[in-house]
Amino acid sequence: MDMIGVAASSAAQLKAALRKLGPGLITGAADDDPSGIATYSQAGAQFGLAMLWTVVVTLPLMVAIQVVSARIGYVTGEGLSTNMRQHYPRWLLYGCVGLLVGANTLNIGADIAAMAEALRLLVDGSAHVYAVTFGLLCVVLQVFVPYERYVRWLKWLTLVLFAYVAVVLSVRVDWLAVARALVWPWPGLPAGRDVFVTLVAVLGTTISPYLFFWQAAQEVEDRQFRPHGVGEVRRELARIRHDTLVGMVLSNAIAFCIMLSTAVTLFSAGVRDIQTSAQAAEALRPVAGEFTFLLFGLGIIGTGMLAVPVLAGSAAYAVAGAMGWHGSLALNLRRGEGRGFYGVIAAATVVGVILCFTPTDPVRELFWSAVINGVVAVPIMALLMRMACNPRVMGEHVIGRRVRWLGWLATAVMGVTVLGMFVS
Repeated sequence: MDMIGVAASSAAQLKAALRKLGPGLITGAADDDPSGIATYSQAGAQFGLAMLWTVVVTLPLMVAIQVVSARIGYVTGEGLSTNMRQHYPRWLLYGCVGLLVGANTLNIGADIAAMAEALRLLVDGSAHVYAVTFGLLCVVLQVFVPYERYVRWLKWLTLVLFAYVAVVLSVRVDWLAVARALVWPWPGLPAGRDVFVTLVAVLGTTISPYLFFWQAAQEVEDRQFRPHGVGEVRRELARIRHDTLVGMVLSNAIAFCIMLSTAVTLFSAGVRDIQTSAQAAEALRPVAGEFTFLLFGLGIIGTGMLAVPVLAGSAAYAVAGAMGWHGSLALNLRRGEGRGFYGVIAAATVVGVILCFTPTDPVRELFWSAVINGVVAVPIMALLMRMACNPRVMGEHVIGRRVRWLGWLATAVMGVTVLGMFVS
């Protein structure tokens, strides 16, 4: 009986811990979307183990800026664009939101195309039909499924990311070489523009503006279900830190697995040019076997189903805040609520599907999506840091010194990277 009691107690504790996870977990998982998978796959295939250090170095910077975003949303009870509208010039607000919507739409198109191509590789059929189906499914789920139920589904979808852990476990890895590459990667990094472009793409994929808007908006959504009295705020801010840390560690761990698995398979086999996540899956088939190919392909579809709603939803939250609309996934369209908000979700997804029918070079589409993400991230991150340090916005809950330093460091790293990209 004692063993049964201990097991029951442990299960209850685990269930309580999982219940505390939410916006941070979903945000971190959505960062490893099919476009991100393509970027990490290209880095591993092109440079082997020499790019693994990037997902380690960016982790504390990513955690800091996401904590700042979530904290602003919870403390103020408003999304990021609403706070920008209240405290900054409209031209700056509209410029940031416009760039965000453009980057998100490109990203949606790339993700849906990758999902459709992955499904075609697995079961055959028409990629265009699959693209339309995935787009419609994502819109219907966001518009017609109640928010609480929808978020629970998104949490369960994060489990598909462990397919990439299984991929690493199914291939042979020289862990001593991995450790050496993390400590001293430079012998494997040739000088040239390609290294810099890949670094920009990895940073733009890892620290993306849509993640800031989504997590802040989800904290606002969840605020109605969580305590926010005077005595409860510190406990909730601790929950935000824990939730965000778990989500970002998961995100970067999966990115590490994707880069590592392609490095030890594709790079070692001389396959150096990967244009899409679906192509990465196909390239793995003769090198690593059918099982690895199946896991990689299913992971692309699962992460796409998680990421596309986040991309469309963050665009809708940003536009709604900028225009002064009430934006929430809890709104009921059948009662005439949230027409503008849901209209942005539908429009961004439909345009993304249309992009799947254009003869766009996938490499160029992914590259420009990363470029726009990197460019728009710099002013948004600077605004976030200013708001998070401003007592007029945050009251007594301004960010602490450690988060402040890490947040400004993340902003500086992104700014220097973007500046270097333009110079090169």
